[in-house]
Amino acid sequence: MLIVQKYGGTSVASPAHIRRVAERVAATKHQGHQPIVIVSAMAGETNRLVELAQAFGARHGREVDVLLASGEQVTASLMALALQSLGVAARSFLGYQARMITDSSHSRARIRQLDASTLLQVVDQGTIPVIAGFQGVDQAGNITTLGRGGSDTSAVAVAAAVKADLCEIYTDVDGVYTSDPRVCPDARKISRITYDEMMELASLGAKVLQIRSVELANAHGVKLHVRNSHNQEEGTMVVADNPHGEPDDLERVVVTGVSLDLDQARLTLIGAPSKPGLQSAVFGPLSEAGIVVDVIVQNPPIDGRTNLSFTLSESDLPTANQTLENLAKQLSAQRVFSDSGLAKVSIVGVGMRSHSGVAHRMFELLAASGIEILMISTSEIKVSCVIAREHGENAARALHAGFGLAG
Repeated sequence: MLIVQKYGGTSVASPAHIRRVAERVAATKHQGHQPIVIVSAMAGETNRLVELAQAFGARHGREVDVLLASGEQVTASLMALALQSLGVAARSFLGYQARMITDSSHSRARIRQLDASTLLQVVDQGTIPVIAGFQGVDQAGNITTLGRGGSDTSAVAVAAAVKADLCEIYTDVDGVYTSDPRVCPDARKISRITYDEMMELASLGAKVLQIRSVELANAHGVKLHVRNSHNQEEGTMVVADNPHGEPDDLERVVVTGVSLDLDQARLTLIGAPSKPGLQSAVFGPLSEAGIVVDVIVQNPPIDGRTNLSFTLSESDLPTANQTLENLAKQLSAQRVFSDSGLAKVSIVGVGMRSHSGVAHRMFELLAASGIEILMISTSEIKVSCVIAREHGENAARALHAGFGLAG
């Protein structure tokens, strides 16, 4: 089998960690498989490099990407050296050497193409390619980075390009759980989850996989296996809905997981003139300011005026509030109201597509716990409720128990 293995920062946190990972990679090779390795920077290294850049007032841009990419360069070279010390042929590759071509959006570049011919040639020679994740190069030859968690995306892109049989994502957890075990101690590991469910959980704050990597895997049919680099246990397979024509036992699981995001705030534009273009006028400047909004609710107009509310990360609240205050004057709105200290609790499951009453059951469980719902957002396989942050963990535990997710 041609297997892409990605190892995250906690898996390569020290020379001792790197040697253990190298032994695992070598074992994969000795079992008759053909591994290609993707590595992240050592745990804490990217944060250290970010702080160095900020010492000079820089957060984004070409030179910051050059700096940040050095973290993965160190790990890739050390991993290759560790493999060689075990008698296994290995060769490190930086993003540009692996021909990972991206656009020119520094710190959030997107992959445009990857020429896998060199990597496959190295594999055919019996050598293990060790690729620095998180980085690429644009058409002008500038080093680019893919954003936080970008090594996951690098791994999936490589797996798609070489047509790997499997892409293993190694981290410090045993797989994907029905909820955060720190919040729900009885959470259990999910043996199989769909791409759609994983994308929803990733978008809701689950940090096991970067959402872009799951989107890419779904688009190219890359099989993902989330595993713990510190043991040999099977992890979680991320698969297509009803794969291989098997009976769809996934559909019988109405809710697969519960997610909790404690970093939520809300802004409301009150008394804005209700007219075409209002939403564009509000969310355009917010987007330009780098503000990511989530749940959006607009009330029916009364006497030609409406209220428009949305949630966002609390850390973005000061910037967004100032932007909205300026917009309120331009739009002749009455005022802006903000409230912080919120949370978002969500249920996710492909079974919602074929089962009615799931949202009603969620609302019943929250009501039984005395938790007021402030806003609601739904998709085909997700229901999210915005609540007071102080009730967040109780809400997650109530939903986790109420939908029978306990291990």
